[in-house]
Amino acid sequence: MKEIIGITLQDNGKIEYYYVDHFKLKKGYNVLVKTDRGIEFGKVVTNPCTVDETKLKRNIRKIHRTASKQDYYTHKQNLSDAKEAYYKCQKLVSKYKLNMRILDANYTFDRDQLMFRFYADTRVDFRELTKELASIYRTRIELRQIGVRDKAKQVGGYGTCGQTLCCKRFLNDFDSVSISMAKNQNISLNPSKINGICGRLLCCLKYEDECYSTCKKGLPSMGSEVELKEGRGKVISIDILNKSYKVMLPNGNIVEVSSADN
Repeated sequence: MKEIIGITLQDNGKIEYYYVDHFKLKKGYNVLVKTDRGIEFGKVVTNPCTVDETKLKRNIRKIHRTASKQDYYTHKQNLSDAKEAYYKCQKLVSKYKLNMRILDANYTFDRDQLMFRFYADTRVDFRELTKELASIYRTRIELRQIGVRDKAKQVGGYGTCGQTLCCKRFLNDFDSVSISMAKNQNISLNPSKINGICGRLLCCLKYEDECYSTCKKGLPSMGSEVELKEGRGKVISIDILNKSYKVMLPNGNIVEVSSADN
């Protein structure tokens, strides 16, 4: 069993979990953590909890160290400088007439890397842009193109459920979602009903698909004919979660049938 704690690298950003180790931490503490990009500044947003590390699906890293007051000031300066770099990059994009939209800019804590994330409909040749940015900021430059789902994750917003987007709150990876999942759940195929603000199929269609598939077992398909004691009729509606369906008889009468009665 190991103690882990939740940390965000951005305000209201995704929560990443790290081993507590020997550090005494609680919500609100600032820390420095190791990421794929290098050392980054983070904030503790959960209290420590104990988990069975053999059941963890993702690799958990260790905290580098707790942050000092000077580290906090350095972090604030990095944010300010990254904001200026963001505006500078936008001007350079216009200068080189590149069809791309810069979304944000971020320094690693040690300023070893300056990353710009951008959205574009097609591939963009940004080699000249990268060279000029490197000559200005004298650090390693990364321009990372993201898709529409990543863009929604970065910008954030609210879903039709009224809650903050799942991708903004907790999704680490985007699972594949298919139109068959919407059909499986008897959801109207109106794009406004099944698409998220990113324009792609709702991620939450994936969550309950297995449950609906299980509940549908034993139920007839829509439009099929079934034999009842009242006579043979056509299935006109299905209530998957209640495992029932309605049948219209030749005389126009409608009979509701529960699969538990069959």
